[in-house]
Amino acid sequence: MISVMPAPRADRASVDAAATAWALAARSGDPDAAEHFVRALHGDVLRYVAHLSGDPQTAHDLTQDTFARAFGSLHRYEGRASARTWLLSIARRAVADSLRRAAVRPRIADAVDWQTAVEGTQPCGLPGFDDGIALLDLLEALPDERREAFLLTQVVGLSYEEAAGFDGCPVGTVRSRVSRARVTLERLLREAEAASALAA
Repeated sequence: MISVMPAPRADRASVDAAATAWALAARSGDPDAAEHFVRALHGDVLRYVAHLSGDPQTAHDLTQDTFARAFGSLHRYEGRASARTWLLSIARRAVADSLRRAAVRPRIADAVDWQTAVEGTQPCGLPGFDDGIALLDLLEALPDERREAFLLTQVVGLSYEEAAGFDGCPVGTVRSRVSRARVTLERLLREAEAASALAA
């Protein structure tokens, strides 16, 4: 299960500053800086692509693809945006490209229902597993723009200003999308709890 809890905002600011410095140093060919850059932002990219793709099984491949693309274009990175924001924009393109490829190239599974077979192998007894699955289901019910704003600010941990720059919209729009996403999630959660209570 991929963790969905972001670091506290103060920690994120220092990680952002360090990751940006490491990205700039890696651009000059420093292998230690490159390793630090990957370690600092790997978890954020993994969470983001897992949510965007809706497929935790391919999240690691998409994360690798994101970093491969980043290192391929690192020579053009100038640090105008934080390394996290820059990297997440690359991750978004990697997921979009992956979804386009999947749409034109159907996959054949050996099992009759490969998704059920994979889910059956997952460790369901771990603390928080069911809550994580429920959160993913609730997030899927949100419109795309609200889900992305919520993920960027509440899961990945970007500030509203960074998310606005990332999405190319005003800060007020991001705040509105996140607020509406929260209202929808709270309503869906209450409905799910009421249905569960009735079933019991």
